[in-house]
Amino acid sequence: MESLDGTEETLRGQAHIWKLMYAYADSMALKCAVELRVPDIVHSYGGGPVTLAQIASRIPSPSPGTAYLARIMRFLVRKNIFSANRCQPDGGHESHETLYSLTTSSRWLLQGPGSELSLAPLVLMENHPWVMSPWHYFGDCIKTGGIAFEMAHGRKVWDFASENPEFNRLFNDGMACLSGVVVRGIVEVYKDGFESIGSLVDVGGGVGKTLAEIIKSFSHIQGINFDLPHVVATAPAHDGVTHVGGNMFETIPHADAVFMKGIMHDWGDEDCIKILKNCRKAILKKNGKVIIVDVVLKPDGNGMFDEHGLVLDLVMMAHCSGGKERDELEWKKILEEGGFPRYNIIKTPSLSTIIEAYPL
Repeated sequence: MESLDGTEETLRGQAHIWKLMYAYADSMALKCAVELRVPDIVHSYGGGPVTLAQIASRIPSPSPGTAYLARIMRFLVRKNIFSANRCQPDGGHESHETLYSLTTSSRWLLQGPGSELSLAPLVLMENHPWVMSPWHYFGDCIKTGGIAFEMAHGRKVWDFASENPEFNRLFNDGMACLSGVVVRGIVEVYKDGFESIGSLVDVGGGVGKTLAEIIKSFSHIQGINFDLPHVVATAPAHDGVTHVGGNMFETIPHADAVFMKGIMHDWGDEDCIKILKNCRKAILKKNGKVIIVDVVLKPDGNGMFDEHGLVLDLVMMAHCSGGKERDELEWKKILEEGGFPRYNIIKTPSLSTIIEAYPL
C-alpha cells in the first residue's frame, strides 16, 4: 500500500484537529435529544419509522422549532443514533420526507417504563453545565496542582452535592442508571463469588440500586447500603437492604464482604489506602474479602472499552479530588499497602472489571 503524499497527509491532520475541536457537538446533540425525549417519542410510534412532524407534535411546546429539530436529527443520523429513510408520497418517484427510526444506540436512551437499562440520566448529568465547567480548568490544574471542580465551584464535589439538592438528585440519578447497566454484567460473571456471602456492605452505594439488584439474584444476602447521610436520606426502600449513613474514612459497617463500585477511582492513592484499611477492619480476616468494581486501564489496548477508560480518567480529573483510573500495577500497589496482598481480576461484559481482593 502506497503511503499518503505529504499534501493529503497534512489535510488528514487538519481534519483530525477539526474533529477533536468540535467533539463537544456529539454530546450536546445527544443531550438535546435526551432532554426532549426524542428516543421515547420515536419508541411510542413502535420505534419508527416516524416523520419529523410526528416527533415535533409530541415535544411539549406550543410551537417547536422543527427546522432546528431537523438539523439535530440529521446530525444524530450521521452519528448512527437514529436511522433515516426517505419516503415516496402517493406512490410517486420523488422522495421528499425523511422517516426516522431507533437504532441499537438510541434504545440505550429510553426513559419510560421498562427502560431499566438506560444511560439517559448519565447523559444529562455528565453534560450539565455544573459538571462541564470544571473541564475548562485543566490547564490551571496542571499549572498549580489544584482541583478542577473546586476551581469551578469553590468546593469539593461531595460538599457541592450536600448543599445543592438539585445537583444531588442529578448526580444520584446518573450514578443509579450506571449501576443498572453495570450490575447485570457483575451478577452474570460473579455468581460463585456472591453465593458464598452472607452479608454485604456496599460502600458508597448511593441510593442502593446496585445492592438491590444484587439481592434480587442472591436473596440470601443481608445488604447494607452505606453512603454519606445526605445521600441515603433520599434513598428509597429496597427489599433486603438497610441504609446506613456514615463516612468511609472513619468506619465501615461489618459484613462478610465489602463491595465498592466506582468508588476507588474517585480518590487518590493515599485516600484509597485509608479506605482499604477500613475495609479490612470491617471484614473477617480469614474469609472476608473486598469486591472492587472499577476500570483497570489498558492504555494501549484495543478492546471495546479500552479507550473509554482513558476518557474516564479525564472525567475523574474534572470531577474529583485526586481521583484517577489505574492500570493493574497501580491497583496492585494500593491493594498491598491497604492490606490486601492477594487479588483476582475478573472481566465483565461492560467497561468495568471486578477486582476480588483478600487480606491473606
